[in-house]
Amino acid sequence: MNSSALILMVSVQLVVICCVGYFYYRVLTTPKRPEPDSYVENDNDTP
Repeated sequence: MNSSALILMVSVQLVVICCVGYFYYRVLTTPKRPEPDSYVENDNDTP
């Protein structure tokens, strides 16, 4: 393998690792969304 192919392979692997790390960080640090109370929604549907 020549040096240009090795440089390209390492740079692509670094870019992919950085992208995966960034999105993994984003998933772990997103705030939780409040879930709607399903019992309140069901109270209005009674006949």
